[in-house]
Amino acid sequence: MSEFRPTDEYKDLFENAPCGYLTMGPDGRVSKVNSTLTTWTGLGAGVFIGRRLHQFLNMAGRIYYETHIAPLLRMQRFFNEFALDFETVAGDRLPVIANAVERRDADGGLLFTAVVVIKATDRRRYERELVESRSQLQKGLATERETAELREQFIAVLGHDLRNPLAAISAGARILQRSGALQEHKHLRVLDMINTTVTRMSDLIDDVLDFARGRLGSGIVLNRDATQPLEPILEQVVDELRTSSPDRIIETSFAITVPVDCDRARVGQLLSNLVGNALTHGARDRPVRVGADTEDGELKLWVANAGEPIAAAAMERLFEPFFRGDVRDSRQGLGLGLHIASQIAQAHGGRIDVTSTTEETRFVFRMPLTRLAP
Repeated sequence: MSEFRPTDEYKDLFENAPCGYLTMGPDGRVSKVNSTLTTWTGLGAGVFIGRRLHQFLNMAGRIYYETHIAPLLRMQRFFNEFALDFETVAGDRLPVIANAVERRDADGGLLFTAVVVIKATDRRRYERELVESRSQLQKGLATERETAELREQFIAVLGHDLRNPLAAISAGARILQRSGALQEHKHLRVLDMINTTVTRMSDLIDDVLDFARGRLGSGIVLNRDATQPLEPILEQVVDELRTSSPDRIIETSFAITVPVDCDRARVGQLLSNLVGNALTHGARDRPVRVGADTEDGELKLWVANAGEPIAAAAMERLFEPFFRGDVRDSRQGLGLGLHIASQIAQAHGGRIDVTSTTEETRFVFRMPLTRLAP
């Protein structure tokens, strides 16, 4: 048996390498090509020798090679991982990934350029499928956004249109109360219940409309005015809640000594939502305490209640829309109250902080007394 010489081993490694291999002389023409590449393309070695590399590429590949790859090779003397398409003898496309490097002599003269190509049919198919999947996902997301926007527009229109029949119910109840047509105690209780329900429904509609406006991009709209006092609005809000919850005690302590540049109606809405939350979740035998003051250039408005502390998991989601936490009674509502309150706070350049222990749960709204420069 003849001895297997190193030259035979190197020749076999070149010819039967798991990648295509060719060399180009100083004139840019192919001088050597291995069997792997000729097998892939179906073109004999004699077809390759003496021709330029770009002649074996498809039309798009030829243009890209001449305008990008060849200049890059001349400039930096190598290129890495370029995607090219060879044409086979049958006219089919052979996707490959190509790398090349120049070899020069001691004086810098070009000896040859070595080019290695790796078949990339599966890789290119995977990349195309990935691009197609991404395209389908983007289309799906666009459709979902359109659906969500239509849904929110519907909610906004519905909330707006509900105001008219609700206003009619409220007006009818007020007329009956003023006319004295119903004098029996049980009739008066029914009218009071109707008015309370109308107020509750109106608050829910306001929350829905504010949520829809925020989701549709307009956000919470403010009508700021620093010339009017804020404290009467806060007192009015608390009085209305005392009326709607006659079995609960709400204590107040207001010390607003300087003007506050805010939307008084929105701050009143924020307070109403915070106190409503405290009445719902606080201990029924303990008072809800409300306070406000103006110190250190900011308004601080707080609401505190006793009762079970807020769980850590719930604390992280308190201001998310539709989060209702531990529902304790039917007055819990839609779960938008705290979300709307946080949006009002942000619109004023402020924030709401929460602390909750076994002794007390406290929500604190802080905002600058004067609006910040844009």
